[in-house]
Amino acid sequence: MDAALPEFSTLDLMRGIGWAQRKAGEDWMRERELSHEQSFALGYLVQHPGSIQRDIAEITRTSAASVSSLLQGLERRGLVERRTEGGNERSKRVYATPVAVELIAGFDSVMTAVEDTILAPLDQDERATLRALLTKITAELPRPTRS
Repeated sequence: MDAALPEFSTLDLMRGIGWAQRKAGEDWMRERELSHEQSFALGYLVQHPGSIQRDIAEITRTSAASVSSLLQGLERRGLVERRTEGGNERSKRVYATPVAVELIAGFDSVMTAVEDTILAPLDQDERATLRALLTKITAELPRPTRS
């Protein structure tokens, strides 16, 4: 006797896809002994070298104190350095070190591979249709804000 498979809503199915993508990202971070916040901050610093702590606090939606603690941990691991520029001791710029750049290299490739795995059952036309439908849905959603 075959047990009937449970009926899942469309949003349940979308959550399952999001979970698979998130798990792959978390596994990648865990292999590098990084938290989500650390990974995000390093990725931001690679793309925006010389940012100030306020920039990092804004983009990560955290307090200056939290960012300071986060950066201290990354400094102890040799992944970021803070430099005083222009002789102003109060204004420090933050840079990802070459070790950090190497540590987080490949994240985009990993996530692209995950996307390919998730979408493997679909042919190119089905992928295009799915993308068009998701684009139509997300066009009507509110956009995340920085504040």
